[in-house]
Amino acid sequence: MLIQWKAIWRTAAALAAAALLACGGADDGDPGTQRGALLQSPPPRTFNASAPDLLEQLSAMPAGRELLAQAGPPVCGVQVHSIEYATVGAKGEATNATAALMLPEGPGAVCSGARPILLYGHGTDPQRAYNQAQITDLTRPGALAGQQLAATFAAHGYIVVAPNYAGYDRSRLGYHPYLVADQQSKDMIDALAAARQALPALGARDGGQLLLSGNSQGGYVALATQRALQAAGVRVTASAPMSGPYALASYGDAIFYGRVPLGSTVLAPLLVRSYQQAYGNIYRQPEDIYAPRFAPHLPTLLPAEVPLPQLWAEGRLPVSALFSSVAPAPGLKPITPPRTPPAEAPLFALGFGLDPLLGNGLRLAYLEDAKAHPDGLVPERSTGLPAAAPQHPVRQALKANDLRNWVPDRPVLLCGGRADPTVFFALNTGAMQAFWSAPSASAMAAGLLTVLDLDAPVSGFDDPFAAAKTGFALSKATAAAQGGPASALLLYHAVLVAPFCHLAARGFFERVLASGQ
Repeated sequence: MLIQWKAIWRTAAALAAAALLACGGADDGDPGTQRGALLQSPPPRTFNASAPDLLEQLSAMPAGRELLAQAGPPVCGVQVHSIEYATVGAKGEATNATAALMLPEGPGAVCSGARPILLYGHGTDPQRAYNQAQITDLTRPGALAGQQLAATFAAHGYIVVAPNYAGYDRSRLGYHPYLVADQQSKDMIDALAAARQALPALGARDGGQLLLSGNSQGGYVALATQRALQAAGVRVTASAPMSGPYALASYGDAIFYGRVPLGSTVLAPLLVRSYQQAYGNIYRQPEDIYAPRFAPHLPTLLPAEVPLPQLWAEGRLPVSALFSSVAPAPGLKPITPPRTPPAEAPLFALGFGLDPLLGNGLRLAYLEDAKAHPDGLVPERSTGLPAAAPQHPVRQALKANDLRNWVPDRPVLLCGGRADPTVFFALNTGAMQAFWSAPSASAMAAGLLTVLDLDAPVSGFDDPFAAAKTGFALSKATAAAQGGPASALLLYHAVLVAPFCHLAARGFFERVLASGQ
């Protein structure tokens, strides 16, 4: 919105930003349901350990020892609290959500006083009970992710706010607004607002530096949140999104053209349910999307009350077959499944079978629209941008949530690995790099964008990411030696990349903070 009087604009912008961070933005007159309201004060504590105790606890188990090797020994003790806050769903409906609030503690300057805040988005999880605040029982969904955040960031002096997202844990919302950029950024901002309300009662202080990060879905959410905060005039110190599906429109087209990534049979139901709630036009009846065997129960299956292996065992979800191995039209046989490139053909073939999740009618209609309104990256590169005017409702929803429509004005590190079989690095991280590096209005200011491919070789003695690259290579080699190349591929996205991108992000944040940018 343009306003003639600069003083009025500045005042309004300041008030809007203050409101955004104070209560999340919406106000229905009830302090208990204002967006960003802290719903339980003080929030219950779920974990507390001094630095020596945390070191001892992690050293006592194999996963903990591996985490220590990746993150380094704790410098600070860590308190973890579970906060509950008011937020909204994809349709703007009032709801609640929870988050982990992690606080460093200890006598050192790094552990006490005003500290920077890291707002962190987690990756896709199919289980509704996901909770990053309960980190002691690693059999619970979210516990391992929470433990990694505690050891990597809170134990090194960062206040960590890690939302579980609406639709998970104790949230009343009956679905999860998966990859709805507007809602997910609001959810993150509301969690941040609630966490800031909780800090005084917990004896912690916000240092005024706001850092954003997240992995996979959380990488996307972190970038969408940075966009929302920047639009509101709220300063972000730096961000480090990891392995996110940022170029959603191109990514979706690539999948329907046959480049089916690992995990698609989980990602697709979450996305369909989310976009049906958000836009109401993804399908008229479930059979428009799903194969007949899955259509009756798929619309409300995920997030699920039971673990993913149980869903597979009970036949409620196929393990990997997203599409039928019978082409929906004769001209589509060469991509059902694709045979090129040869090195990736075995991966893509896993996405096809005789008992698929999605119906052939959906795939055919989607690809007909993709041919009539082609994407700028898939199947061939042209503009590098989403299709100008897609007509299929799924393609419209993907374009509406694609992140190639803004330019960050603060430092950004994009981290991932080029061999990622789940969120394709070149098609997502590479697309953002190209978009922000082109000599046009979309170009970021010089020096603000850093892109890290963990699979790239160490570039020299002064490579700031040498430790992360070396550790990642060793971790991949160990996984391959223990379980074979297929095991390393299966672990690549969710297990192998994340801890080393965390390490790279922490170093990146330290350099930005030290520079005073």
